[in-house]
Amino acid sequence: MWVVTERMPDVRSVSAGFWVGTGSRDEPAEQAGASHFLEHLLFKGTDRRSARDIAETIDAIGGDFNAFTSKEYTAFYLRVLSQDLPVGLDILCDIMGDPAFRPDEVEAERHVILEEILMRGDDPGDLVHELCFEALYPGHPLGLETLGTEETITTMTGDDIRRFFAHHYRPANIVLSAAGDLDHDDFVAAIEARFAPPAGGEAPERDAPPSPEVQLVVDRRPTEQAHLVLGMHALDRHDDDRYALGVLNQVLGGGMSSRLFQTIREERGLAYSVYSYRSSFDQAGALSIYAGTAPTNVSEVIRLIDESIDGLLADGVTQRELDVAKGHLRGTMALGLEDSAARMSRIGRSQLVHGSVLPVDELAARIEAVEIADVTRVAKRVLANPRVLAAVGPFSETDVFTSARLSAR
Repeated sequence: MWVVTERMPDVRSVSAGFWVGTGSRDEPAEQAGASHFLEHLLFKGTDRRSARDIAETIDAIGGDFNAFTSKEYTAFYLRVLSQDLPVGLDILCDIMGDPAFRPDEVEAERHVILEEILMRGDDPGDLVHELCFEALYPGHPLGLETLGTEETITTMTGDDIRRFFAHHYRPANIVLSAAGDLDHDDFVAAIEARFAPPAGGEAPERDAPPSPEVQLVVDRRPTEQAHLVLGMHALDRHDDDRYALGVLNQVLGGGMSSRLFQTIREERGLAYSVYSYRSSFDQAGALSIYAGTAPTNVSEVIRLIDESIDGLLADGVTQRELDVAKGHLRGTMALGLEDSAARMSRIGRSQLVHGSVLPVDELAARIEAVEIADVTRVAKRVLANPRVLAAVGPFSETDVFTSARLSAR
């Protein structure tokens, strides 16, 4: 198992986390949501500790303890004072090495997750993003919600989850990262004394998603605001152009000076929230644009989004836009690494998904090396792709479809 650490001599805390290279993308269709279900259950206790024991122990030392599930990995992490690291590692290694999966706790957590699914369905601002991924990756696990469905969560058994854990939570599919007031060799020795999982394991095998997309997905409901996400296929997480894509995204809708924010919000006042973001996976990627607007403004907002995309395709970015975008990316990266939890996350995720950890100065240099020609090349690779549109609001597919131009340029 890979163990990566970063020493921060000027802090008094340590953040440590297990990064498991399995997420919702790696689940059989009948077990959709297994990774997220398992994430919940690891907090329910071990043969030696109950859920209350775990919660009280962490609270007693003022620590933070949490987890999350994504489409391609699951993380379990804590942050404690460095003097309390032994206690924190006792808990973290216990839940990762010896979860109890008690039947009554499986049933209790099943109900919690079903409530979580209902809660997500009540939030159109979240739901619309999931609908866009369903449209981009129809029939592929990347298009499925990490929570699973009411049907799969209801029928999944404790034995199903136990087998899923035994198969995926093996050393060769896990990275342990830590950052803060620590020594690498001492940290490794502490883990070896506490964590002895079954040997072996491997990263899950994955298939690239198919090319066909669903052009339009509409969830009609009586909301006060229309929620829109326009999406297109982009670059996978290993593509050498990913730094140029970061710059392109920043110019398009990544900040307050972006084209979308200035055009749609500042100049015309058509939306409170409008932005773009990129998602990168193994053998796949996406660029998405979100806007929340009054239903009467849907046609105008979609037209302005199209114009922003077309303008970047036709004319590229200006030197000023390039400089602002690169400065923003460098600055936010540096500011985001001022605590041990952020640094633990950076090195853990990097080792898991890229197989290495680049120094921050090297990352900054790669951003700085991006030139206008690089952004122009990436714009043609991404913005010319077919577009899909997901919409949640008080309208029909016909209403939205007449407003959208979704074919490839």
